[in-house]
Amino acid sequence: MRTQLFRGLLVIVVALTVAAPAFAQSILKGVVLDAQGKPIEGATIVMESTQAASRRIETKTNAKGEFLQIGLPSGAYKVTATKGPLTQTLQSQIRQGENRPLQFALAPGSGLSEEEKKAAAATAQAASEAIAAMQAGRDDEAIAKFNAILTTVPACADCLYNLGLTHSKKQDWTNAEDSFKKLLALRPDSADAYNGLANVYNAQKRFDEAIAASKKAAELAGPAAAGGGNAEAMYNQGVILWNSQKYAEAKTQFEAAVKADPNMALAHYQLGMAQLNLGQIPDARASFENYLKVDPNGPKAAEVKGYVAALPK
Repeated sequence: MRTQLFRGLLVIVVALTVAAPAFAQSILKGVVLDAQGKPIEGATIVMESTQAASRRIETKTNAKGEFLQIGLPSGAYKVTATKGPLTQTLQSQIRQGENRPLQFALAPGSGLSEEEKKAAAATAQAASEAIAAMQAGRDDEAIAKFNAILTTVPACADCLYNLGLTHSKKQDWTNAEDSFKKLLALRPDSADAYNGLANVYNAQKRFDEAIAASKKAAELAGPAAAGGGNAEAMYNQGVILWNSQKYAEAKTQFEAAVKADPNMALAHYQLGMAQLNLGQIPDARASFENYLKVDPNGPKAAEVKGYVAALPK
């Protein structure tokens, strides 16, 4: 799970070189960098037609800070880049084929009056202080600071996500659930929010709700996250099913998790435990052996070695 979503002052620059496909489709492309020129993952890019009110597309930057949108219908669009409380909107005339790369300068004060610049800078500072309090374990202080930001920036999705995490850490499940649900009201496609809810429900033994939330998180993570986020979501769903004593279904999720990410040691361990409870002894032994291959000195290594020694092949 993420513990830091604000990254201080941001600068977004868009400039990708992608070969156009042979057929005519519009291409809008870009890359998001911070003030030090490092890529920003997870910046939100929203493309909204100024001619068709229902035409709205949203994407996010990848681990390299890049984004690419293919197939927008021709017309005038406003394109907005957002990270934390910082945002900027540019106009773009989309045509079929490759379009002019956009350049965003996303920092406190971009395109604002002097008074607005001061307010944006104050918000960025407050966000930095809230994260610092959160990382230092000063949970009540972090909660107060995130709530203060929300009074002036109600659409601060990162504030709501971090509030959910902090309330969960305090085992304040009511406020944690409320924070993640408010995040979903802003970002209905937030896999992080559904993962947060899954953890909240699991801790309260509301297993059916936890399973549904975790399943939704896995769906939203999608195949593109198969090397990481999707495997984690499937593993989390397996744990919830395991806790509700649905061992066969848990096994299916753990199998999917190790397929998506063969280096997830705990998924191999939990798969072995599920197989053991289902009486699939040789399979359980093989899963425990895979755990030892991936993490021979891991926290479960001593326990797993005992299983491997005791179980028949």
